[in-house]
Amino acid sequence: MGVVEVNPDSLLQADNADREQKAGSPGLLLGMQLVEFYLGKIHKLNPILRGVIEVNPDALLQADKADRERKAKLPGSLLGLHGIPILLKDNIATKDKMNTTAGSFALLKSVVPRDAGVVRKLRKAGAIILGKASLSEWAGFRFGFPYGWCARTGQGQVTYDFNGVQNPYVLSATPCGSIVGIKPTLGLTSRAGVVPISPRQDTVGPICRTVSDAVEVLDVIVGFDYRDEATRTASKYIPQGGYKQFLNANGLKGKRLGIVRNPFYMFGNGSVLPQVFEHHFHTLRQGGAILVDHLEIANIDVIYGSSGEYAALEAEFKISLNAYLKELVASPVRTLADVIAFNNKFSHLEKIKEYGQDIFLQAEATNGINKKTLLKLARLSRNGFEKLMKEHKLDALVTPGADVSPVLAIGGFPELLFQLDMIAKECHLAFLIEIAYSFEQATKIRKPPSFKP
Repeated sequence: MGVVEVNPDSLLQADNADREQKAGSPGLLLGMQLVEFYLGKIHKLNPILRGVIEVNPDALLQADKADRERKAKLPGSLLGLHGIPILLKDNIATKDKMNTTAGSFALLKSVVPRDAGVVRKLRKAGAIILGKASLSEWAGFRFGFPYGWCARTGQGQVTYDFNGVQNPYVLSATPCGSIVGIKPTLGLTSRAGVVPISPRQDTVGPICRTVSDAVEVLDVIVGFDYRDEATRTASKYIPQGGYKQFLNANGLKGKRLGIVRNPFYMFGNGSVLPQVFEHHFHTLRQGGAILVDHLEIANIDVIYGSSGEYAALEAEFKISLNAYLKELVASPVRTLADVIAFNNKFSHLEKIKEYGQDIFLQAEATNGINKKTLLKLARLSRNGFEKLMKEHKLDALVTPGADVSPVLAIGGFPELLFQLDMIAKECHLAFLIEIAYSFEQATKIRKPPSFKP
């Protein structure tokens, strides 16, 4: 099997990460072509979109290595993610020439001890780490707004990458966007080496163009990591043979889907979104799904109001971040207090006057985790979402966007966002994949981005 020249632009229409057929048969797609193509796109668009913090100076070397392995037909070199460029969000550690900063100058030039657990799995699969994608600084946990701003790149316009997901920014894109985001069950993927917020909620998952792309990445990154104890428990949920087997075009048939309208279907006057989502519901029914409408989650007002969740997150953040910073080989900051002091010293860089660091200050003022709050959150989850799913025998819950994420985050449940936000119990991520893939194939709704500088 030889190597063929391919127009990489045509690959933007590909349905999945198995590019071999898209490259022409017989033949191999050159990883070098892909990397050069995407580096060119970044060079052209990034000054406007500010979606990439830095590119990997070794990306072309990695691509050349992948091409040589594929030409030699080494085991695994013709499959999956081998030779596929991937961006990592800038809070996922890489032990290479790139920084891991969570978008902040406070961590610039810090040295991580090792690759993050998911990065190690990606490298083993032959993926090319193309660079670090931008994010809301500190995953949005320094201040509330604006979304997509960080000191290192400024205000970003898009996020389209492989994501380290906390609560819930993998799912913060508009539900009408042409991307697929998977927030796996807590512990299904390792959080080791990811700048943390809360070990009770943090998870790592992909953002891709299609459901099959996202599942291709998911199959690579799930699994046990001795540096993250949560993966030991969650590994039992991984189906034998992986998740790709659930890319079923008839996956909607017989699925019971719950719809909670209040408070998630509150749209402004003149909005077209109600019609859009009613059309989506019609598509779900046509595919054989059973829709159970007008459901309510018990104590939803408490979950969004006086649950104490945010206070718990602040306490967990201080403990977790201090532990992460302490483990760094080298770093300008070693504690959350150091980060706060850095921001004050370099306030012009970090825009403290404009955006502040209120969440940091509140987190620093905490003194341990309130166990009663955690018990309350577990009770709210048990008597709310979990009870609803059980009483109505639901396979998944469907909402128009990620506003439901706090309800799920307190229980560590999986979500899949593609046009609709789909949520399931911890062991039912496979159901979400079946539902989303079947919906995607029925609608063919995705449109490639048409942005031109």
